[in-house]
Amino acid sequence: MAIASQYDSKKVEDKWYNYWMENKYFHSEVDEREPYTIVIPPPNVTGVLHMGHMLNNTIQDVLVRRSRLKGYNACWVPGTDHASIATEAKVVAKLKAEGIDKNDLSREEFLQHAWDWTHKHGGIILEQLKKLGASCDWDRTKFTMDENMSASVIKVFVDLYEKGLIYRGYRMVNWDPVAKTTLSDEEVIHIEKQGNLYYLNYKVEDSDDVLTIATTRPETILGDTAICINPNDERFSHLKGKKAIVPICNRVIPIIEDEYVDVEFGTGCLKVTPAHDENDKMLGDKHNLEVIDILNDDASLNSHGMHYEGKDRFQARKEIVKELKEMGVLTKTEEHINKVGTSERTGAVIEPKLSDQWFLKMKELAKPAIDAVVGDEINLVPDKFLNTYKHWMENVRDWNISRQLLWGQQIPAYFYGSGKEDFVVAENAEEALEKAREKSGNADLKAEELIQDKDALDTWFSSWLWPMSVFNGILEPENEEIKYYYPTNDLVTAPEILFFWVARMIMAGYEYRGERPFKNVYLTGIVRDKQRRKMSKSLGNSPDPLGLIDKYGADGVRVGMLLSSPAGNDLMFEEDLCKQGSAFSNKIWNAFRLVKGWEVSEEKEQDETSKIAIDWYTARFRKTLTEIEDHYSKYRMSDALMSTYKLIWDDYCSWFLEMVKPAYGQPIDAKTYKAVIEILEDNLKILHPFMPFVTEEIWQEITERNASEALIIAKWPELKDYNEEIINEFALASEVIAGIRKIRKEKNISFKNTIDLMVMNNEKASELFDPVILKMGNIDAFSYVDKQVEGALSFRVKSNEYFIPIAGSIDVEAEIEKLEEELKYNEGFLKSVEKKLSNERFVNNAPEKVVAIEKAKKADAEAKIEAIKASLKSLK
Repeated sequence: MAIASQYDSKKVEDKWYNYWMENKYFHSEVDEREPYTIVIPPPNVTGVLHMGHMLNNTIQDVLVRRSRLKGYNACWVPGTDHASIATEAKVVAKLKAEGIDKNDLSREEFLQHAWDWTHKHGGIILEQLKKLGASCDWDRTKFTMDENMSASVIKVFVDLYEKGLIYRGYRMVNWDPVAKTTLSDEEVIHIEKQGNLYYLNYKVEDSDDVLTIATTRPETILGDTAICINPNDERFSHLKGKKAIVPICNRVIPIIEDEYVDVEFGTGCLKVTPAHDENDKMLGDKHNLEVIDILNDDASLNSHGMHYEGKDRFQARKEIVKELKEMGVLTKTEEHINKVGTSERTGAVIEPKLSDQWFLKMKELAKPAIDAVVGDEINLVPDKFLNTYKHWMENVRDWNISRQLLWGQQIPAYFYGSGKEDFVVAENAEEALEKAREKSGNADLKAEELIQDKDALDTWFSSWLWPMSVFNGILEPENEEIKYYYPTNDLVTAPEILFFWVARMIMAGYEYRGERPFKNVYLTGIVRDKQRRKMSKSLGNSPDPLGLIDKYGADGVRVGMLLSSPAGNDLMFEEDLCKQGSAFSNKIWNAFRLVKGWEVSEEKEQDETSKIAIDWYTARFRKTLTEIEDHYSKYRMSDALMSTYKLIWDDYCSWFLEMVKPAYGQPIDAKTYKAVIEILEDNLKILHPFMPFVTEEIWQEITERNASEALIIAKWPELKDYNEEIINEFALASEVIAGIRKIRKEKNISFKNTIDLMVMNNEKASELFDPVILKMGNIDAFSYVDKQVEGALSFRVKSNEYFIPIAGSIDVEAEIEKLEEELKYNEGFLKSVEKKLSNERFVNNAPEKVVAIEKAKKADAEAKIEAIKASLKSLK
C-alpha cells in the first residue's frame, strides 16, 4: 500500500485513538507489575477545555505514556468535580430562564434539575481531552457526586466530628452575596481597588463635642454599636465613659477604651461594627457589645437599614453619603486604595458575616503535611513554592467547610430540638435517630422529628479525598486497589490550588492512610499571551484549543505547548509554536517516506560511510537518551522534548539519513536498511509520549503488526554506554562538511560536480569520518598535506586547514579582490572590538555576559582574518 505523500492528522488521530481504546491499552488492573499512578485534577463538571487544561493534561499524558513504555502498570484516573457554586449558579440561571425560582422548589426537585443538567452538560471536557490524546483509564472515570464518592465524604465528616476536629461555631465568615454562601479564606481573592475614605462626625451625647471617624464603608454606620479609643490617647481622655450618637439612625452607643486602637493611625477613633468586621467582632466579644447585622443574604440592606431597606449595599452607600453630606456630618472625602476581598467563583465583593457554620480544625492535620514537604517525603517541583507552602501551612486557620447550597453532599448533622447542642452527626438517618434518642434521653423520638442540616459541604471537602476515594480507599481501606495504586506517583496541577487542594490532599492522606498521597507535585505555569496577560475568555485572548487541534493536529499543539513550558514558570503561548510542532510532524513523516522509498538489496555490501553513520548515531542516541532521562527525573519536560526534537530533526533527518542515503537510482544494502529501521523505531519510542499519533502511524506503517506490538505498549530503549569519542569526531567532521558546502554555495560550484579536498591535519584528528566527508561533500579526492596549497580556497575547523583547489573554476582576480574587501572589513571590526575591550571602565563595569560576548566577537573576527589571509596566500 502506497504511503500518503502528506501527513494528515485529521485522518490519523481518530483512527489511532479508537484503536487504543478498543484494545484497552489505557486500562489498568492490579497485577504483578510496579504501578505508576496519576489522578487527574478533576475539572469542574461545568467546564470546557481551555489552554491551562491543555498544558496540564499534555504533561500528565507524557508522564503516563512514558511510564507505560517503561513497563509500569500505568493508571491515569480521570474524573470531574461537582463544583457546587459554579454548577448551582448555572442551574439557577437555567431555571430562571424557564421562569422557575429556585426558592419555589423543594431540595429534591432542585437536585433533579441539577442532575439533569449534569447528565446533559457534564463530562464534555473529558470528551475534549480525548482529542488531545489523553490516555486516561476511561473505565475508571469518577465524579465527586458518585454514590460511593459521596458516601466517602460523609464517612470522613462523621469521623472527624467524632475525633473533635469538626465543630459548629458562630463565627465571622466570608459571605458571597451572589452565590449566597460562605467561602473559605482561600476562595477569597484580595484585589486592590480605588475607593474613598469618608470622614464622619459623631456627636458626643450631652455635649457639643464631636468625634471624627474615617471609614471606607459608610453604610455600615447603621450597624455601629460602639466607638473605641486608646486609653493612653490624651486627646480623648475627657470622653472616657461617655456615649456617642450614630448619624442617621441616632443610636446612642458607648465610647469604649482598648489598646487595639492605633493612636497614630487615622483619626485615633474607631467605629465598632461587630456584625461586619472580624476585628470589630473580637472587640465586641471582649466588651460585650450588641451585634447588629444590617444586610440581607443578597447584600441588600435589611430593616436595620431604616429607609434604605431593600437597597443594594453599593446603591445605599451612594445615598447615605449624600444624606451625611446634607446633614453636615461628612467633613471630607479622600481617594483611598485598599484591598477588597472578592469571590474566587463569582467575582462578587465579599461581606464579612456572622453565621453558624461548620469548621474543621487544621493545626493538628497540618503538622504531618508540613513535615512531609519540608522533609522531602513529597517533592514540590519547582521547589520555589516550598517556602510559600510552609508559611501558609504554619499559619493555617480553621477551614469553614459548610456552604449554603443544595448541590453537593448534604451535611450529615440532624437537629432534634431548639437548643444549640440539640443535634447529632451520623452517616444516615437511621443512625442519627439512634444517636438522638440516646443523647436526648427521649426513647420515643421519631424519625420525622429529625431535621437534617440544609447546608452542603465545601466542594474541596470531597476533592481532598480524591487520590483515596477514586480507589474506594475510604469505604474499604483494605481493598486490593487502594493498597496497589496508592500512594500515587505524580500530581500535575496549577500553583493556584496548592492550598485549596494539594495541601489538603496531603493532610487527608496522612490522616486516613498514614502516608503521602503522591511523591511528586509538578506545578505548571500559567498560560499567558505575548503581552504576558493570563489567557481568559473575558479578555478574548485565549484561542480555542479544539480549533488549534483542528488546524495543527494534536501532536503539533502538544509540542507547541511544551516547547517553552518549564515547571512553575509561565508559558508565553504563541500559535507559531503549534505551527512549529505541526512542521515537526511533517518532517518526521517525510523522513519516513524517504526511507520507505529506498530499494533494498540483499546482495549489496554495506559501505564504510553507512557503517560509520550507524555507529555515530547509535552513540548520539544513547547520549541523548541519558540526557532525556535526566530531564524527566527533574520534571524538565520542555528540555526533554527539546533534546528529542534536536536529535530527530538535526541528527537523524539532517545528518544520519543523508549519510546512509544510497546514490540516485541505486539500492541500499539490507544490513544498513535494517539498522535504519531499528534506529527509526527507537526514535519513535522516545518521541511517542510527546507526539503519540504521528509516531503510532509511522510505527504501524513500517511493517504489519498485531495488537500486542503497538507502539503505545512497546519497550522503552535501555540506557547503555556510548562512545563519546565518535560523537566529538563527528562534530569536527560536520563542520568540515559545512565548510565545503559553504564554499560550493558562495562560489556557485554545483553539488553535482566533484571537487578535491586537502587538509593540514594540525589537530591530529581521526580519519574515521573521511568517507563521510567524501560522500557528503561530493569529494573526488581527499589528501593530507603538510603545507598550504597554492591556488586553492581554504577554511579552518579548529586548527585544521582545508584547501579546495579552484584553478579554472572561478575568476581568481575577482576572488582576490573580494577577499581583500572582506579582510579590510574584518580588520576594522576587530579594531573596534579591541578598543572596547581595552577600555578598563567597560570591562570592569559591564555585565560579565556582555564582556564575554565582546570577547567571543574578537575571537571570531581573528579566526575569519586568519582564514581570509590563508585563502589570499594560496591564490596569489
